[in-house]
Amino acid sequence: MAALPDGRYGFAARVLSLSFTAAAAFAQSGCGANYASSAPAFPGDFRERHPIVVASAPTSLDVFAVGGALDTRSIENIRAFAQRYRHYGSGDIAILAPAGTAANSRAVHQIRVALAGAGAKGGVLFGTYASPDKDAAAPIRLSFIGVKAIVPTACGQWPEDLASGSSVEGWKNEPYSNFGCASQSVMAAQVDDPRDFVQPRALGPSDVAMRTRAIEAVRNGQDPGTQWKDTVLTPIGGTQLNGGGQ
Repeated sequence: MAALPDGRYGFAARVLSLSFTAAAAFAQSGCGANYASSAPAFPGDFRERHPIVVASAPTSLDVFAVGGALDTRSIENIRAFAQRYRHYGSGDIAILAPAGTAANSRAVHQIRVALAGAGAKGGVLFGTYASPDKDAAAPIRLSFIGVKAIVPTACGQWPEDLASGSSVEGWKNEPYSNFGCASQSVMAAQVDDPRDFVQPRALGPSDVAMRTRAIEAVRNGQDPGTQWKDTVLTPIGGTQLNGGGQ
């Protein structure tokens, strides 16, 4: 910058410095806005977004009466339901039948007998409900409150449109908020004992035959490990493996 007479050089330098400071402050304020933030909108790990928790929740079973009575399949399902109640349930068992079903009907009587025969000692309550669909088969629903593994967040929620170019949610290259909810819910439903999600089980007794074999092998100076060299393995696809080779 060329020298300015009458001290105007120093004034211009101060104005230029203030301009740079204001521009930097404006840029920093812009970076702090939501649309420019790099912070994730929700936890990146699906296990944090949709955790599996052990809660006190209802467990239900739908029973379809055929011809006003229960077949062998339905009775076996009721016995398994009663066994689960014995392990994880408490309180009363509710029987909700379609409107118009009598409390002393044949199907309800069979349900009571199956529950008692399977060792369900709790009280049994009876009630009716109005079927929302007149054309669909209305089941008799059994339910109890007990320990159950659930995912507390709702699946099927799509708060952001990742395919939209007018929004900034897809610019961060993050997984969408609903990712992992379905798989977590399926896992929670498949595990037999909900407590396995929060605590390990006690160690069971060791295999006496395997332990004895290993001890005898060590005493005889042999390798106690399992030998797979002579084992024939057949993987999926039909290719036969022998001793680790194809």
